[in-house]
Amino acid sequence: MKQKIYILGLIATTILLIGVLFKIFHFPGAAILLITGMTTLVLGFLPVALSNNYRADKERRNKSLYIVTWITCFLIFTSMLFKIMHWPGAGILLTISLPFPYIVFLPVFLVVTARDKNFNIYNTVAVLFLLAVMSVISALLALNVSKELIADSIKISGNYNRIEQVLHKADNQTAENSVVTKIDEVLTLVAGYEAIVFSYEGITSEQWTSDPEIIMDRKDRKIIQGRWDAGGRGEVHAELQEALSDIIVMTEKDPAMAALAKALPSVFLMKEQSDHYIWDNTLFKEDAEPWVHTYLDGLRVNLEIIKIII
Repeated sequence: MKQKIYILGLIATTILLIGVLFKIFHFPGAAILLITGMTTLVLGFLPVALSNNYRADKERRNKSLYIVTWITCFLIFTSMLFKIMHWPGAGILLTISLPFPYIVFLPVFLVVTARDKNFNIYNTVAVLFLLAVMSVISALLALNVSKELIADSIKISGNYNRIEQVLHKADNQTAENSVVTKIDEVLTLVAGYEAIVFSYEGITSEQWTSDPEIIMDRKDRKIIQGRWDAGGRGEVHAELQEALSDIIVMTEKDPAMAALAKALPSVFLMKEQSDHYIWDNTLFKEDAEPWVHTYLDGLRVNLEIIKIII
């Protein structure tokens, strides 16, 4: 039985390690390998190994310790998988799993082992060391994945800016109509919104366009303390949302723009509410992040393209 358990553990660990390598090098199949390896390890190997070890104890003691051990491993590995895969709820799981070993597992472990006079103190030291290592790995994982997402977001904004430069150089003739006029108004609002964000971030539009990665290094910039909804942001925020809603409604009323009207809510990241549209995300409800820049850059380019095609 033990040999089969060891083989199962070896298989799970091997699949997981290969999945990690595939993820690092962005090879196809990384997600499948990670999910398979993590599932096999947490739902296959660990329960079987802990159960076998518990049954091997003739006195069947410390059942609670085995249960808490599995729950702790389940939470930690599941939160890591969610974070690596960018699944919703990853932040909540990490928030729960990081303190869980110290708040739940460690007290149970110390209470149970205190009853055993033959228990070696070095085992306690090893467990504490393992907990510290797991916490450090989880924290570094969260930081690394977040940095990767920010870098990807910045690259997207760079692409938007390059597309906009090409559009400005092209000799595009746009027909004058109410939608085009409204788009021009929205572009003015976007510029005002960006000015507020740049002011908060302590950078200029030229710096962002030429070197977007400047936003990742805050040591050379003066960030305004407190929330970034000061300086008239609330007014511009409401005006921009209403103006985007007006564009969608105007295209919906024109049969010739039916296809465009159907696509605009997803392009603007908006959802219908009563007789108008609102943003369908929390992008503008928290502190300024690179994703705000990305959205505004993309919005500006999309509006320029819409002016050309209508």
